[in-house]
Amino acid sequence: MIEWPEIHLLDGSTLSAASWHGQSAVIVFWATYCPYCKRHNARVDKLHRATQGQALRVLGGALDGDSDAVRRYMAGNGYQFPVTLDDGTLRKRFTARRVIPMTCVLDRQGRLLQAIPGEMAEDDVLGLARVLQRPTS
Repeated sequence: MIEWPEIHLLDGSTLSAASWHGQSAVIVFWATYCPYCKRHNARVDKLHRATQGQALRVLGGALDGDSDAVRRYMAGNGYQFPVTLDDGTLRKRFTARRVIPMTCVLDRQGRLLQAIPGEMAEDDVLGLARVLQRPTS
């Protein structure tokens, strides 16, 4: 199981470790300079918008060190999913692989189900919601 830290988002809010309990999650690690990430993030944003209000949390972990650049990138692309800056510390909780984009999928118990390297097709990204919303045994 993943041990969640307190996560500070670029919008100034904070996600406590306790706020993840009972939430499945899709966490994508990416960078503003990555063209694959830009296409992938458009699909991640669609997932975020489609699942708002459900027990599925979408989070981006930007590997850039410049928060203003990441804010401009998000605004310029119209992305609304929450983002945190990550110096690699958060990503290490899920995978040692350094591929971007890297999509990590966790069930409601905080178990890592998959760490998917590279860009995913839109149907595959949106399909993550169906997989994660199935009842768990």
